[in-house]
Amino acid sequence: MVAKYIQVKEAIKEWILEGKIIPGEKIGSESELMEQFNVSRHTVRQAIGELVHEDWLYRIQGGGTYCKDRQSTVDQKHIYSQTIGIITTYISDYIFPSIIRGIESYTSEKDYSLLLTSTNNNVELEKKGLQNVLTKNINGLIVEPTKSTYHNPNLNYYLNLERSQIPYVMINASYSELAAPSITVDDEKGGYIATEHLITLGHRRIMGLFKTDDLQGIERMKGFIRAHREHQLLPYPDMVISFNTEDKGNRLQDTVRALLTKDKHNRPEAIVCYNDEIALSILHVIRELSLSVPDDLSIVGYDDSHLAEASEIKLTSVEHPKTELGRAAAETIIKLIEKRTKNVESIVFEPKLVIRRSTKRV
Repeated sequence: MVAKYIQVKEAIKEWILEGKIIPGEKIGSESELMEQFNVSRHTVRQAIGELVHEDWLYRIQGGGTYCKDRQSTVDQKHIYSQTIGIITTYISDYIFPSIIRGIESYTSEKDYSLLLTSTNNNVELEKKGLQNVLTKNINGLIVEPTKSTYHNPNLNYYLNLERSQIPYVMINASYSELAAPSITVDDEKGGYIATEHLITLGHRRIMGLFKTDDLQGIERMKGFIRAHREHQLLPYPDMVISFNTEDKGNRLQDTVRALLTKDKHNRPEAIVCYNDEIALSILHVIRELSLSVPDDLSIVGYDDSHLAEASEIKLTSVEHPKTELGRAAAETIIKLIEKRTKNVESIVFEPKLVIRRSTKRV
């Protein structure tokens, strides 16, 4: 069980990181804190004492306890230590090592160090990640939004970054409530060219699998539908499948399996997948059903990751500029840190289709 004084200490730190207490603002009196947390005076004093020692708070004799301006400490240390925080949904999986290598390739040239954390696409872990990087006196932050389709409960942390004049940029998606520059791919166009490729090969019953708790999936679905419309077609309603991060395993496979076990004239002829990871997962289902790619159906992935060539069927896939995107994000954040520009335009990379053996003309 966590000691009560630590609970009080962490709660006050959270107030500071969220901007509920700003530098120079007086925190509550001991009596007020005792009542608020339902703890003893000794517990409050122990929590406050540690926060003073760790430079979160400072005392004025006879005048109370105040929030310290930690950014001034950052400025004093700037010439000695320059650190950029990175928060991504994942770090060691899928395309993210390539993105981080792209970031590191530029930051190392400029003598910046990196502080990495991941969210596993979970907003509570994003909150902990933000708290972690904000306690480390970072100079700037590169962040991949978590569940970017939904309202984000951690916006106060980003607004507090702005109040503290710590710049941040978004990669792969963005939070619509914030005005930070973003480095993204035109995902609607990516979904469009993947689908159009299958249509031009003669496929009509095309299934689309899209993760819709992230903006990337929503945009790719838009492209999927637009490609059908522009070719005077409509997607089959039961073949547009949306799923969340938590459902991308067995539940999604079961949904696809049910559609693929229909008779030949009603099952999908082709599949557009949210990404290569999903495509590889669906290939396992296709094998189980003794179907063949591309003879029985074509399949297109997204991101052109290492997984696109990991199986015996090399995937046609929409290219993601992984390393280039990471480097562009690093260049952007360092421009903002070094105040070489006040306004930085967002960057949108154009996708292209890499055609391999997983698609075939009808």
